[in-house]
Amino acid sequence: MASLSRPEATNLAAASGSQNPPQKQQQQQQEVNDHFEADEAFSSTTIHITLKKLPHLSEYLQDLQPAGPNPLDRNPFFHPSDGFYIAPSDVILRQIVYNLSETSPSPSPSQHLAYHRAGPRKHIFFEPSATRVAIVTCGGLCPGLNTVIRELVVGLWDLYGVRQIYGIKAGYRGFYSSDPVELNPKMVHNWHKRGGTVLETSRGGFDLTRIVDAIEHRGFNQVYITGGDGTMRGAVKIFEEIRRRNLYIGVAGIPKTVDNDVGIIDRSFGFQTAVEMAQEAIHAAHVEAESAVNGIGLVKLMGRSTGHIALHATLSSRDVDCCLIPETEFYLEGKGGLFEFLEQRLKENGHAVLVVAEGAGQDLIPRSDAQKQERDESGNLVFLDVGSWLKSELKKWWDRDHPHELFTVKYIDPTYMIRAVPANATDNLYCTLLAHSAIHGVMAGYTGFVSGPINGNYAYIPLTDVAQAKNEVNTKDHQWAWVRSVTNQPDFVKA
Repeated sequence: MASLSRPEATNLAAASGSQNPPQKQQQQQQEVNDHFEADEAFSSTTIHITLKKLPHLSEYLQDLQPAGPNPLDRNPFFHPSDGFYIAPSDVILRQIVYNLSETSPSPSPSQHLAYHRAGPRKHIFFEPSATRVAIVTCGGLCPGLNTVIRELVVGLWDLYGVRQIYGIKAGYRGFYSSDPVELNPKMVHNWHKRGGTVLETSRGGFDLTRIVDAIEHRGFNQVYITGGDGTMRGAVKIFEEIRRRNLYIGVAGIPKTVDNDVGIIDRSFGFQTAVEMAQEAIHAAHVEAESAVNGIGLVKLMGRSTGHIALHATLSSRDVDCCLIPETEFYLEGKGGLFEFLEQRLKENGHAVLVVAEGAGQDLIPRSDAQKQERDESGNLVFLDVGSWLKSELKKWWDRDHPHELFTVKYIDPTYMIRAVPANATDNLYCTLLAHSAIHGVMAGYTGFVSGPINGNYAYIPLTDVAQAKNEVNTKDHQWAWVRSVTNQPDFVKA
C-alpha cells in the first residue's frame, strides 16, 4: 500500500531563492500556500499496490540454499556500496500517472501492479563453476539478436565467472535435433556488428517433452530464451514443466519483436532500429512519387497486429500523407474513403506517400477458401500482401476514373532489409541492459520471468504475464491524433 501526501512546505519555499526582494518573496510564498490549499484535497488519497509474485527456485526446491555472496563483491570494476544490490522491497510501479480527482473513474486493478526491480542481489543461488548455460533465439529476425547473445555470454563470463556457455542452433528444435555450440567472449566479440542471429533461428519445432528432456540430459541449469509472443508462450510451458519435474534449472525470457507488440514493457529491442530503417524506405518512396506525374509512393512496413513501426516512422518522416495500421479500419470507395482522400492530395501536391502496416486491411482482401485456412509454422494466419493488393486497387481506380491521365504507383517493401540489419547504438545499449538484467535475476535464483523496462526502470515480470499481454496502438490517445494531424488523413469512419 502506498499513500500520496503533500510535499513539505520548506522544499518548495527554498526553490523561490534568497535573492528576491521581500515583497516578491511574500508573493511567491502566497503562491506556495495557495498550492498547498489546492493539494489538501488529495492528501488523504491512498493507492493500494499489488506486488506481482516472482517465481524462485527455492519455492519448489525446499533444500536449496544460496551458493554464496555475489561475485561482484570481488570484481575489480565494481565497488558495491549501500544501495548497489537490489533488495526484495525494491519495486517498479506499472502505472505512474494517476488522476486524483474524486470524480475520476477508479483505475483498473492492472494499473495498481508493481514488479520486482531488476539488478544484482547480495547472494547467488548458482555456483558459477558448476553452471551450464543454454542460449536460444527463436522466431523471425530482429535487429539486436546477436547483441543479446554477445552480452549474455560476456555478462555471464565477466560478471559471474561462468565458463560453460552454449548456443542452441535453429530455435526450439535445436535443443533435440543438433549439438549445442560452445560460446566464449572471444568468439562473440564482434557479433553485435552483424545482423540476423549467428545461432540461426526457426519457427515452430516446439516439442515440450523433447526440449526439457534435452535440457536435463545435457546438464543445463540456466536457459535464456529470446523470442516474440509465441516463443514466450513456449517458454512458459518449459518453465512449468521444469518446475513440475522439480529440476534445478532457471529459465529467463528476453522479449524480441521488431513490431513492438509485446505488452507491459516500454518497448522491444530492435524497434528503434526498425523505425530508423523504415524512414529510408519512406524517403525513397517520397522521391519516386515527387518525381512522377500523379505519383504515389506506397510503403509496406512490418506490423501483423500492431502498427507501431508505421506510426513512429510516419511521425519521424513528415513526408507521409496517409498511415494505415491494423488497429484502425479503412475503406477505399465513397465519401471519406481512401481514394477520395488521395485524389484530393494529388490535386493539391501532385504526389502522395502512403504507408501501410502488413496487418492492415486484411479483411478487405479477397481470399480463397484455402487461403482462409493457411497457417505458418507458428500457427498464425498467413497474411496476404496488402501492399500488392493496394497497388492493384489504386491502378484500377485511376484507370476507371481518370482513363487518360498519367498515374504512377511505386511500391516498396523493405521488410527483410529492416529485419536483417545490425542494431543501432540505442538498441545495442538496450540489448546489453536486457541481457545483464536477465543474468542477475537467474543467478539470484529467480525463474520463469522476463527482464524489461517499465516506465524507464528495469523489472522482472512473470513469463505468464508477458505471454498474455499485447501492446496495441491506442487510437484514442494523443499519439494517434498526432499522426492524423501530421498527415491530415480522415478517420475512415463511415457516416
